[in-house]
Amino acid sequence: METAYQALNIERIQPSILYYGTPVILLNTLNEDDSVNISPISSSWALGDCIILGIGLGGKAIENLERHPECVINIPSPSLWRNVESLAHYTGKNPVPEFKKKVGFEYGKDKYAISGLSPIESKTVKPSRIMECPLQIEAAVNNIRIPEHTPDFAIVETKAIHIHAHKDIIIGENHIDPNKWSPIIYNFRHYFSLSHQLGKTFRAEI
Repeated sequence: METAYQALNIERIQPSILYYGTPVILLNTLNEDDSVNISPISSSWALGDCIILGIGLGGKAIENLERHPECVINIPSPSLWRNVESLAHYTGKNPVPEFKKKVGFEYGKDKYAISGLSPIESKTVKPSRIMECPLQIEAAVNNIRIPEHTPDFAIVETKAIHIHAHKDIIIGENHIDPNKWSPIIYNFRHYFSLSHQLGKTFRAEI
């Protein structure tokens, strides 16, 4: 087997992280005092109106969702990556958990002020939306579970309730124009935007 790997110029590796290229989201959850916590999240995927979030345990986001099972999934554009990064080393947990202190986290209460982003009232859920994000999805939490093999993370199943989009990325009445919209891609802890279009699947509606 090793000889075959060498012949194919392939090596077996064990990377410390496996963020192989997923969209960045800013997750808004409700604090105890009805203020909003904003958490950068790099693990999510959608299937219909079901959006799955991967969230680290011990942080404010999962604590808030367990207490108040509503959220807003804000999807920033590449132009907002510095706003996203400005939140990266802040936590809403006070005191800061030791495991977060060790990697440089600090307590930050007002995440809107820290990020330079603006709140806008949601239609149904209590947490506010982020005005600058081209896509904002109000969602309800349906289920939270902790994988046995990865006990440091929770898998959070949410249901999209309302979807808001900036007018300049909408085509027709209910579609997002993929030529005008791009998420931030979190690629092995580096921020990327999408490159040029390669093509489309036969099921593409636009």
